[in-house]
Amino acid sequence: MTSRIAFQGEPGAYSHEACQAARPYMEAMPCESFDEVIAAVRSGKADQAMLPIENTTYGRVADIHRLLPESGLHILDEAFVRVRISLMGLAGGKLEDINIVRAHPVLLPQSASFLKLHGIRGISAADSAGAAAKLAKTKTPGEGVLASALAAEIYGLDLLAEDVEDHGHNTTRFVIMGREPNLERRGEHGMITTFVFEVRNIPAALYKAMGGFATNGVNMTKLESYMVDGSFNATRFYADIEGHPDDRGVQLALEELAYFTSTLEILGVYPRDPARD
Repeated sequence: MTSRIAFQGEPGAYSHEACQAARPYMEAMPCESFDEVIAAVRSGKADQAMLPIENTTYGRVADIHRLLPESGLHILDEAFVRVRISLMGLAGGKLEDINIVRAHPVLLPQSASFLKLHGIRGISAADSAGAAAKLAKTKTPGEGVLASALAAEIYGLDLLAEDVEDHGHNTTRFVIMGREPNLERRGEHGMITTFVFEVRNIPAALYKAMGGFATNGVNMTKLESYMVDGSFNATRFYADIEGHPDDRGVQLALEELAYFTSTLEILGVYPRDPARD
């Protein structure tokens, strides 16, 4: 049987593009929401999940840090996708024919200079790939869509301009999740351990908890806080560190962290992607 990897969005979404790049041997399975992606893997309808976790321009993906600890899934890999924005239109059309473009609200400001230069008005759409699918059906003259080149290919639209984003650094980091963890691998470029924790209600708990990573030479590449259960007092932290829990330094640092925390859960231990560099 063909294995499946679930993603949120319509076919042609950037998450779909990430699936093709990181898991070309798996069938990409579109879902309406992140919750559906997770449910598909937990139920066995899909084998893995492709979930965007952060973007270099817009930071953390909304709600994803809340969902991961409750998902019951484990991070198996990470994948980085450079967000390349293409302007597409009806077959045989030209750039000068386009008066308006539809796109997800995140893409419009990223292409503001290009749109202004060509006198094109941007209109928000719930989903860029979905907007491409709709244009292919309605065949509305003078309309275009900002989306991935993959979307144009899927829906039979012509690429009228490529790489229209204002900045060339926009990249989304995805995590690939599955039902069972894999702690046996050792990546060629090192390992990443991701975990969430809540500190105990004692003075300087976070400061003391972080001390173990410094004294044991463990590099923490990410630390983010967010509220849980609508409380201003219950703060959860999401962290990425370099290394494997079996490494002596990481082992000692996590032991010290556990002393100052009320909860500590490892979400994944996986190879470090060289795209981090």
